Amino acid sequence: MEKKETAKERILRVADELFYREGVRAVGIDRIIQESDVAKASFYRSFATKDELVAAYLELRRLQFLANIEHARKEHPESSLEQLLFLMDYLAERMKRPAYRGCSFMNTIVEFPEPAHPNHAKALESRSDIWDEVTLLAEEAGLPNPRDLSDQIRMLWSGAAMVAYINKDDFKPELFSVAAKTLINSHRVAAV
Repeated sequence: MEKKETAKERILRVADELFYREGVRAVGIDRIIQESDVAKASFYRSFATKDELVAAYLELRRLQFLANIEHARKEHPESSLEQLLFLMDYLAERMKRPAYRGCSFMNTIVEFPEPAHPNHAKALESRSDIWDEVTLLAEEAGLPNPRDLSDQIRMLWSGAAMVAYINKDDFKPELFSVAAKTLINSHRVAAV
């Protein structure tokens, strides 16, 4: 028997779709309430403020990405290097999706440029957590300077994510994957 979605889960699902597609600032609470088909009181029992909902959205996105890293680990349990390479292909595949709108964390940081704003801070923290996991994969693969490699891939991916969103029709995501794998392989050669 399928578990019925709670009001909180439904609100978060709708917010996730709308925030990613249209931006956090562009979507108001009233619209989320309407599209979630919940009472206003139910919304505020679930999330006291919009910032609290944004934090839950960013946490959901963080957990989804970490699940993808876990998927890479399961696909290639014997090789952290293969896990890292698999992850590069996954990132490229995501950019091919018609609804792709870049990185939810970078988008939120741009929408909330004040570093002290809780949405900015949560997005930055979530992004950092994800790239710490990429660093860990590089470290487990025995690659030299895993933090530097992770930072280089992050810069490459950040640019690719924006170009993929801006130039949807012309962008070739496989170019990101090839460039990232070339970077990883250059670190492998340096380790030998």
